[in-house]
Amino acid sequence: MSYENKMLQLKQKLGKKKEQPKDKPTFQRPEKPFYISEWENAGLTLVENEYGVLFKREVTYPLEFQHGTYQLGLFYDAIKKWQLTSINHPYAMDFDESIVFFDTETTGLKGVGTNIFLIGLLDAFDDSFVLTQYVLADPANEAAFLYESKFWQQSKTVVTYNGKSFDWPQLETRWTLNQHILPKLRKQKQIDLLHSSKRIWKNNLERMKLTKVEEEKLGFNRKGDIPGFLAPIIYTDAIKSGHADALMKVLHHNEWDLLSLVTLYIHSTNLLLEQRLDESATTYTNIGKWFGDLKYINQSEDVLSTVTTNYANEDAGLAHYYLALQQKKSRLYKEAKNSFEKALLFIEKREKLKAVEQLAIIYEHQDKDFEKAIHYTKLGLKIIDNNQFMKKEQTVKQRENWLKRLQRIEMKQIKNSFELQK
Repeated sequence: MSYENKMLQLKQKLGKKKEQPKDKPTFQRPEKPFYISEWENAGLTLVENEYGVLFKREVTYPLEFQHGTYQLGLFYDAIKKWQLTSINHPYAMDFDESIVFFDTETTGLKGVGTNIFLIGLLDAFDDSFVLTQYVLADPANEAAFLYESKFWQQSKTVVTYNGKSFDWPQLETRWTLNQHILPKLRKQKQIDLLHSSKRIWKNNLERMKLTKVEEEKLGFNRKGDIPGFLAPIIYTDAIKSGHADALMKVLHHNEWDLLSLVTLYIHSTNLLLEQRLDESATTYTNIGKWFGDLKYINQSEDVLSTVTTNYANEDAGLAHYYLALQQKKSRLYKEAKNSFEKALLFIEKREKLKAVEQLAIIYEHQDKDFEKAIHYTKLGLKIIDNNQFMKKEQTVKQRENWLKRLQRIEMKQIKNSFELQK
């Protein structure tokens, strides 16, 4: 028997080595912190589950509760306003949705080493709003803390302020680090009010920090609030010393954040759906542009027309510009020319270049008025030569394109003159 056959028989006798199943890591319930009674005396409730312990605070608000300018119950009026429109806006919600306002406090801004130590949830019910705040007992009890948020149980509509970029990704990160213990985190529908605030108040509010929006738009001024950057320091001190008095101020900070999300949703809905003229021309111009970007042309034109009718031209320059773009899309060329020409006196060079380009196009292709088309093309070249908003390469390319346009229109003008002389 050959050497190869002997080796084959030996392998068959020995058989394949069976892989031993890997043991899953066993979960050991963390010890309870030493400061339970002191935190309970400060106003927190101890919660225990299969993964450990955490602390909880709960407050119920009636619909009549006043936070700044608005009662919380007006939130449902806002939902009804969306349902009465045909607009499928990112803001729109239905009454049958489970809605929760969500905000966190963390030990840092990013990175695996950053812990969430406070999850704030404000649930919207038919007859009240219920605030539930979960506090991380200590880092060893993180699984218990995350589990109690119940984001693994059902999907909801989660309303946040910068939550898409920060709060929710941070929660996903912490959940992933505990995925060998916790049930799977469910996906949630999200409405981020920071995004909408930027759309509505661009060039109106210098800073989009929620406290500034509260003061300038929502009629709410915080008294005794702590700066947000102190929250991680306060929490770290609380778990080291066992004292929770300062930590309760962090919870109140988080509570105000959540209540303001409700009133911000109400206020923003009113601005988007009702032109009350109690805001600046810039705000309503932003709203009109937003509707246009969402392809709701009629709503966009209605808002922009309201601005151009009710505000001075120097305040409504951009409104004239965006309205002109909508009118051109609707083939209302006469109205578009009028709006572009009004806008030219008050808009910045970037928009001005686009406006004169559109005027040149209309006069060349729709009106066959080559003299005016040449006029606006030369004006465009002048803007390009004196621009401070484009890089050198862009300027060179734009100038080449505009010179080609000028040559084309001049040729058309010569041809047209020749035909008229026949």
